[in-house]
Amino acid sequence: MTDVKELVLTIVRPLVSHPDKVSLDVVESDRFMEYNLSVDPSDIGRIIGKQGRVIKAIRTLVYNVRTKEPKKVRLNILEEGAQS
Repeated sequence: MTDVKELVLTIVRPLVSHPDKVSLDVVESDRFMEYNLSVDPSDIGRIIGKQGRVIKAIRTLVYNVRTKEPKKVRLNILEEGAQS
């Protein structure tokens, strides 16, 4: 779990203008390990990229990391205020 979290943070922080506002929360359900990424609203476009290419590349890397749990990994981008 921490390997995937560190991987996402290592990839995302250099891409954004406000790396101090990057946070990643992990939510575990029956079938998934969901990683909820929250960034500054002005940085969402940098994470998504043109036609979603950047987030697609990040997800490709994250989804192919082997984990100890038999659960699938999901990476979500949360808009500001969506965190609980």
